[in-house]
Amino acid sequence: MEENFRAIIEAIGENPEREGLLRTPHRAAKAMEFLTQGYEQDVNEIVNGAVFESSNDEMVIVRDIELYSMCEHHLLPFIGKAHVAYLPSGKVIGLSKIPRIVDMYARRLQIQENLTQQIGNCIQSVTDAHGVGVVIEAQHLCAMMRGVQKQNSTMVTSVMLGRFREDHRTREEFLSLVRRG
Repeated sequence: MEENFRAIIEAIGENPEREGLLRTPHRAAKAMEFLTQGYEQDVNEIVNGAVFESSNDEMVIVRDIELYSMCEHHLLPFIGKAHVAYLPSGKVIGLSKIPRIVDMYARRLQIQENLTQQIGNCIQSVTDAHGVGVVIEAQHLCAMMRGVQKQNSTMVTSVMLGRFREDHRTREEFLSLVRRG
């Protein structure tokens, strides 16, 4: 990967032997490995058995989970926050596991629409919940730095599964609790 970054530096007309760029191919390769580490992660290792029996059947929400991902079309970041909710059906997941699941999928080359769906499907699969809701709000540097160059635009995507899709009251409760933030 380092050699490829060196070739990119040369292709844009820069000198990779210049003092400020000498270690850039190495640093860029390490950064890309970190930003795409989600490919190497496994949901079973992330959850690590942290699903517990519970009689709670009320909505559980983890709001304002920071996320950083890479646009698969331009290899530029998109940055935002995810709001994840589920309706337990006899078991709950450890609090830290939901942000870790968000990160696992965000740390891949992505489009926001798929990221939202992947998170929702994973939470549903792991918890066997009555329903799952996910809303992601993000700003995309591909739309801010190039292309349309709109600095204040935010993309919002949502996925509603189970009761969140079927029952408008459940969906509205989730959305109103997310808006309070």
